[in-house]
Amino acid sequence: MSDLPESATEPIFVGAQVYRASSYGSKHPLAIPRVPSVTDLGRALGWLPASRYRSSPRAKPAALRPFHTAEYIAALQAAEHSQQVSDAVRARHGLGTLSNPIHPHMFRRPATSVGGVLFGAAQIANGGVAYVPGGGTHHGMPDRANGFCYLNDPVLAIKALQRQGLNRIAYVDIDAHHCDGVEAAFQGAETVRLISVHEENRWPFTGALADTAGGSAFNLPVPRNLNDTEFELILERFLLPAVDHFQPDAVVLQCGADALLEDPLARLALSNTSHWKTVAALRGLSPRFLVLGGGGYNPWSVARCWTGVWATLCGVEIPDELPDAARRILENLTWNRRAGFLPPAHWYTSLRDEPRHGEIRDDVRDRVQQLRSRLSAAAAAPTLSA
Repeated sequence: MSDLPESATEPIFVGAQVYRASSYGSKHPLAIPRVPSVTDLGRALGWLPASRYRSSPRAKPAALRPFHTAEYIAALQAAEHSQQVSDAVRARHGLGTLSNPIHPHMFRRPATSVGGVLFGAAQIANGGVAYVPGGGTHHGMPDRANGFCYLNDPVLAIKALQRQGLNRIAYVDIDAHHCDGVEAAFQGAETVRLISVHEENRWPFTGALADTAGGSAFNLPVPRNLNDTEFELILERFLLPAVDHFQPDAVVLQCGADALLEDPLARLALSNTSHWKTVAALRGLSPRFLVLGGGGYNPWSVARCWTGVWATLCGVEIPDELPDAARRILENLTWNRRAGFLPPAHWYTSLRDEPRHGEIRDDVRDRVQQLRSRLSAAAAAPTLSA
């Protein structure tokens, strides 16, 4: 039996079988299962009935062209078909590299992610919530792959929402890595507000505090070991006011799980409760809410975090102890890049991390205050007409 509350506008979950069948390669950080684990946990916990699950369509090339070049799309398709690229294609389009390798689903998988976010955007046109954990590939550039991202589904989602006639879109990104592809797409856009919290001095080395992207972006680079207490300050004093002041018609959230303590590709120290608090707080700031996945390279931390995101969107209570069916899913996860790694016992028995509180450092306070000053100046400026 499901304990999901009844709702006239039930959140929908968009998934796909392609995530079970594809991998970037056994040595790549994205060799781990992510979306399938979240799907399976949601079903095992009774939170994902058939009425709320949707299978993602695969985006066709024409649906990619609002951002990506025709030449790049053709090169990506050709690389999947032939499983090889020339030196010229590698140099121009970034395909066949360590970060964006040749693999059998290198077009189908990201095109499915795009299809999922476009489907989600369409479903919330008149209001509602859509969750697409396979989305969030925020590094993709118009003419090249970048940072594990062959396509940029957040950009295409925002553009799709704009085509629906929505005038103001807030994009919030709490991935450990800065959303360089999204920022490049909306440089100087008055009707899109980009808000990013990311680790400083971390690839792609963009998103400085002073970087406003022509006025459209509010970037908050944070120091290593950012804790839950510091993030709560950021959430309450910066992130939520930045969204609320903008009065968006829709909010798109990229909630990469690589900002969690256990992730191998970043050095932040958040618990998954910081992500869940962000999801809960943002949901009430707009009639439309599109939630994406993103980074995350520890199979247990991703599965537990993103399943909790779905629970938060559905308004269900996350239990302290998981039932046997959910435990088995977590117990069966493997991590090829960490052979012999033994997860702590609570990664099998619970979704919730212990809070990771700590002192609030002066430089975190100072950066938040600088951004608040920018928000105050923006609030005093004339607003855009509808």
